[in-house]
Amino acid sequence: MEKRDYYEVLGVTKEATKEEIKKAYRKQALKYHPDKNPGDKKAEENFKEAATAYEILSNDEKRARYDRYGHAGVGGASGNGFGGAGMTMEDIFSSFGDIFGDAFGGFGGFGGSRRGGGRRVNKGSNLRVKVKLNLQEISAGAEKKIKVNKYVTCTSCSGSGAADQNSTATCTTCRGSGHVTRVTNTLLGQMQTTAICPSCNGEGKTITKKCTTCYGEGIIQKEDVIKINIPAGVAKGMQMNVEGKGNAARRGGMNGDLLVVIDEEDHPELIREGNDLIYNLFISIPDSIIGTHVEVPTVDNNVKIRIEPGTQPGKILRLRGKGLPEVNGYGRGDLLVNVNVWIPRNLTREEMKIIEKMKDSDSFTPKPDKDDKGFFERMRGYFQ
Repeated sequence: MEKRDYYEVLGVTKEATKEEIKKAYRKQALKYHPDKNPGDKKAEENFKEAATAYEILSNDEKRARYDRYGHAGVGGASGNGFGGAGMTMEDIFSSFGDIFGDAFGGFGGFGGSRRGGGRRVNKGSNLRVKVKLNLQEISAGAEKKIKVNKYVTCTSCSGSGAADQNSTATCTTCRGSGHVTRVTNTLLGQMQTTAICPSCNGEGKTITKKCTTCYGEGIIQKEDVIKINIPAGVAKGMQMNVEGKGNAARRGGMNGDLLVVIDEEDHPELIREGNDLIYNLFISIPDSIIGTHVEVPTVDNNVKIRIEPGTQPGKILRLRGKGLPEVNGYGRGDLLVNVNVWIPRNLTREEMKIIEKMKDSDSFTPKPDKDDKGFFERMRGYFQ
C-alpha cells in the first residue's frame, strides 16, 4: 500500500513550524489513541501513521531529506525495501509520551496502563551497513546480496533460552504479568505506578535450566546473507530500512532492522549533480569553427551529437532524459554536455605561421552577438 504524504497525515502545510507540527500530532494522537478506540485496528494504524509522520517532520535533518526525496529519503518508499518506521506502541509511548501531557497517563488518565501494564516485548538491535553503487546501478536499480554477522534465533531452544519445555516457570514476583504495581502515599493521596518486573525483565517467566547452545540468551551469532532490492534514483547518504533483518531479540520478540546507507562510486567521465549528469567535452579549434560530430558517454552507452559550426567555448548542450531517474519514479534528469575548446600549447613553425595569417583575418576578429542571452550571462560571470 502506498504511503500517504506525512504533511497530509498531520493535516499541516509544508511551511508548518515545529510547534504547529507538534500540536497537529497531539491532536491526531488524541483522536486515534487505542484506549479511546479499543479493538479498532484502523484507529491503531492511524495512530502509528501519525507517530511516524511526527518522528520525521519534527527532526530537521529527516524533514529536509523527506522534502527533497520523499518517503525514500527517510526510509519509507513503498514497495522497494525502504521500509517504514516500523514503530511499535511501546516505541511510540517511550519516544513521544511527553507530548501527550495529562491526557495520557498521570493520575488515572487513559493510556497509562498501556505504557506500563502490558508484557514487555523485546526488540533486537539494528544493524547498519554501507552499500556502494555505480551510476549504472543507480540508474536502473539493483539487487544486492549483503553478508552480515548478526544474532539469530537459537534453533536448539527456538529462542526461548530454556533447555526444554519444562525448564521455565512463572515469575513469582509478577505472577506472569511482566510488570509490578506499587502504591505510594503522597500529600495528594495514594499514587499507583506500574513498572517492568525486575525479576524477569518483563517476560513473565524465569528459566530454571538454560539451553546449552545459547546459554539461556535465546540467540546465537551467525553469518547471514540478506538480499535487498534498491530502487533506481537513490543518492549518496540516503538510508534504506529493511525491516526485521537486524539482530534477533533475546528470548523471543521482534527482530531489529537492517539500515543500509547508500554510497556512490565516482564515474570516470560523468559528474552527478542531483539527477542531472555533466560531461566535459573537449574539441579542437577547427572542430569548433567548422562543426563536427562527436560521441559522448551516457550511463548506458555512447550517443553521437552534432557540434554546430561556430560553437563557442562554454556552450552547454542539453540531452533531455539522459540523466538519472527520480527516486520516486517521476521524471528523469538530463545530460549536460559542457563544450570546451582545446587550445594547443606547442605548435610547429608552420602551424604558427598559419595562425598568424588567421589572426589578421576579419573573420577572426571577436564579434560577440549582444542579442545572445549567453553573451550577457558570460559578461556577468566575468565581473562577479
